[in-house]
Amino acid sequence: MGKVKASEIPRLKPKKKCCRKKTRCVKCPVVIMRMKRLENDGASKKEMKSGLKKARAA
Repeated sequence: MGKVKASEIPRLKPKKKCCRKKTRCVKCPVVIMRMKRLENDGASKKEMKSGLKKARAA
């Protein structure tokens, strides 16, 4: 899949089931849900990037 910009993640189609690994994948439903929430709150590019790191670490 390669590198994906943090601002494009909320528009990705999530996987059916979460893998629940230590660092979640980018297409994980949990990561996409958290990134959508950030986008709706009007987060900047920098906030989206740091939010992605937090979402994947959760």
